[in-house]
Amino acid sequence: MEDAGIIIEQLLSGDRRAVARAISLVENESILSKEILKLVYGQTGKAYRVGITGPPGAGKSTLTNKLAKLYRMQGKKVGIIAVDPTSPFTGGALLGDRVRMGEVELDEGVFIRSMASRGSLGGLSKRAREAADILDAAGYDIVLMETVGVGQSELDIASAADTTLVVLVPESGDGIQAMKAGLMEIADFFVLNKADRPGAEQAVMSLKMILGFRAHDAESWMPEVVQTQASNGKGIEEVAAYIHRHRLFLEVNGALERRRKVRLEGRIRELIDEQLHFDFWTNERLSELHRTLELLLQRQSNPYDVAAGLIDDFRASNGKI
Repeated sequence: MEDAGIIIEQLLSGDRRAVARAISLVENESILSKEILKLVYGQTGKAYRVGITGPPGAGKSTLTNKLAKLYRMQGKKVGIIAVDPTSPFTGGALLGDRVRMGEVELDEGVFIRSMASRGSLGGLSKRAREAADILDAAGYDIVLMETVGVGQSELDIASAADTTLVVLVPESGDGIQAMKAGLMEIADFFVLNKADRPGAEQAVMSLKMILGFRAHDAESWMPEVVQTQASNGKGIEEVAAYIHRHRLFLEVNGALERRRKVRLEGRIRELIDEQLHFDFWTNERLSELHRTLELLLQRQSNPYDVAAGLIDDFRASNGKI
C-alpha cells in the first residue's frame, strides 16, 4: 500500500517520479488523492500560473514550448499542464501536445503532463488545477496551463490562472467573432500568432478597436495585442514581458491576492457541490427518480414537484425538515 506522506516527501525534494505519481493518483481520484492534496496545499502559493487558450490550430502548444524554453534560459523551473481532447475510445489524452513540445521535453527543469479534458466543457481538465498545486509544491516557478480551444466555455481557465492569454491567428476572423466566443472577457492580453500571414494587421486593428469599447479607467488593466511567429520564436520575449508586466500590475494593486481568493472560494464551492451530489444521489433516490419518469411523460406530475420531493427527502434524512 502506498503512503501519501512518503510520496509528498519525495515530491518536495524534487523527485520527478513522485510528482508524476502524485498527479496520476489525483487524476484517477485514488483513495490517496485527498490526502495528497491536503499535504501539498501548505507548500503552494509560490508558482505563477499562466493560462494559454484559444481556438484549435492557433499554435498554443508551439507558443507554450517556446515560452518554457525562454523561462528555462532565465533559470526558472517550468511545469506544463497540456489538456488534450479526450479520446472517445480510451478516455485518455491524445498526447498531441507532447509531440509539439520536443524542444523542452527532455529538460530536467521542465515537467510536462498531458491530461484528458474528459468532457470538461471549459477545456480545462477537472483535475488540472490540483495538478498545478502539485507542481507548485514541487518547486516549479512557472506553471503553464494550456487548454483545448472550445470557444464559449473557456471561462474556467481564467479562474484557474493568474494571467490568461488568448492565442488567435489572422484566420480566426474579426474581433466580433472573438468576442462572441467569450474570449474577450477572459484575456489579460492577446497573442496574434502566425503574424506573418495575410490579414494580420487588420486582425490586430480589429481586436484593438473592440478592446477600446471595454469599460476601463486609469487604474484598470488594459489588454494589449502581441504579434508572434511562435514557430521561429519571434515575439516570445515580448509575450514573457507582458506576462511579467501583468504580474507586477496585479501585485502592486492587490489584485493577485483577490484573484487567488476568488479561486479558492470557487474551489471550495466545487468541492462542496461534488460531495453533496455524491451524498444526494443514493440508490434509493435514483430509483425514486426513475419511478417518476413515466408519470412525468404522462404529464401526471412535473419536474419541479419531483425535485422538491427529492430535496425534502434529503433534508429529512439529514434531520432537517
